[in-house]
Amino acid sequence: MMPTDAARPTGCRDGKPAGRMLVIALVTGIALWSSAAHGDYSARPEVAEYVDGLVAEHGFDRTWLEEVFSGATKSESVIDSISRPAEKVLAWHEYRAIFLTDNRIDGGVTFWKENAKAIADAERRFGVAGEVVVAIIGVETLYGRYLGSHRVIDALATLAFDYPRRAAFFKRELTEFLLLVREEGKDPLAPMGSYAGAMGYGQFISSSYRNFAIDFDGDGKRDIWTNRSDAVGSVANYLARHRWHGQGPAVVRVDEADAGILELVQTDLGLKHTVGEFRKRGAPLGGALDDTSKAALFAMEADDGTEYWLGLNDFHVITRYNRSAMYALAVLQLSQEIRRRFDAESG
Repeated sequence: MMPTDAARPTGCRDGKPAGRMLVIALVTGIALWSSAAHGDYSARPEVAEYVDGLVAEHGFDRTWLEEVFSGATKSESVIDSISRPAEKVLAWHEYRAIFLTDNRIDGGVTFWKENAKAIADAERRFGVAGEVVVAIIGVETLYGRYLGSHRVIDALATLAFDYPRRAAFFKRELTEFLLLVREEGKDPLAPMGSYAGAMGYGQFISSSYRNFAIDFDGDGKRDIWTNRSDAVGSVANYLARHRWHGQGPAVVRVDEADAGILELVQTDLGLKHTVGEFRKRGAPLGGALDDTSKAALFAMEADDGTEYWLGLNDFHVITRYNRSAMYALAVLQLSQEIRRRFDAESG
């Protein structure tokens, strides 16, 4: 709040500039600059308007919200990271090399063995292949080794109020986070996550946490940060709720792609065509796939040319987890390697 004297209409006394008023103005300016530099969001008009909405719509305590935002800090590293995600700046062969490593495959086998009961229970309950659940956790956090180095409140406040391109989305996620910590009784300044505010073993954003995280071991709370059972069950539940089929392949490589097939290559993720359409154009798909199945063809830049992959229903489901065809293909290829090595070691 501005000092009382600073609100006076004049800074003159006896016809001369008042030195005291100049000092006050300088101090006030320094304070405002310091607040902005340190990212104290509570002082910003757009945040105050946002707080008004939270109080009116969700019944939040205004003082609590003001304390939360006074503790939030703007992060330039968050903006830098979200501006150049790996899925946008790397070619497929570069992206694949990050995740298809012996370390990540062996780590997946170890994680599977250590959490075999939870993974088997998730397979039975949700119909999602255990190796896919393990691979997603492996891609997201290297099986819990890297859960994120940003406070979630800092990441979401930064993206909601200092990243205009996706401000609307992250403002909704910020609301979901505040609802989440209120519901779960968590300190809003404590949870850690990714630069996008994703949390836990499976890196759930706040809306996904509220809608799809589950208490899989029945201990009365859902904890995807430290409870591996809850993490496994939550990832499987997410995929199942997004209509995982678990029947037939999720993706098929198209080795011979002529001009007629290439006309159907797409960059968006919707399943716009059918297997039958690709067959009619000469795609060598064999007889196992149902002609009526929805599919999408993606071109991937390999180190020795271009690969073409036909994504089907479950491929599309994985892109709902992370909206990238490269991400889905990396998860599926990693899952296959984990399954192969797990089976070999299990005899």
